[in-house]
Amino acid sequence: MARRRFTPEFKRSAVALVVEQNYTRQQAAESLGIGPGTLNNWLQKDRRLRGSTGPNGEIDLKKRNAELERENRRLTMERDILKKAAAYFAKDSL
Repeated sequence: MARRRFTPEFKRSAVALVVEQNYTRQQAAESLGIGPGTLNNWLQKDRRLRGSTGPNGEIDLKKRNAELERENRRLTMERDILKKAAAYFAKDSL
């Protein structure tokens, strides 16, 4: 049996049925006449491209959270330095 080829538009619409319209994977696969495994592959690829959550997405969220915490510490330190500098120069001008 020849392997079926699907257009990128068809793949996007199949993924959208599950992601945006809340179809189950099985319902979407049956309504489109494709195998559930094929749809699962497309969904996994879509998640990787979007960087969305899932089993591996949780790791990405933890990584992003750590980055934001580092940035927050850096910005807090910069703010404190600027406060001290402003106080120092305000003291000299009196």
